[in-house]
Amino acid sequence: MMYRALALSVAALALVLFVSQPSLAADKVHEGTVVKAADGKLTMKDALGKQHSHTIPATAIITCDGKDCKLEDLKAANSVKVTTGEDEKTVTKVEASTAVKRK
Repeated sequence: MMYRALALSVAALALVLFVSQPSLAADKVHEGTVVKAADGKLTMKDALGKQHSHTIPATAIITCDGKDCKLEDLKAANSVKVTTGEDEKTVTKVEASTAVKRK
């Protein structure tokens, strides 16, 4: 009886881990530089020079050099990483860096 309960517990844990895995892996990170950040929108340029915009919801976590900041604190040419959810439209996190990258 005890082994059956243990086996069921292990199976339930495995199921939970299996089901939760896709949502963790579905996040996508976009990297580039800030072109403009204001009014709930972030326009950025990727490594290939292509510009695209993201709508930044009030629930998004925004950091500048590892510290909490506001979207309006992001400046043109700052390096930026934008993390989106499963639908690639919902921004969950914006991480900006003011450090100048040297090639």
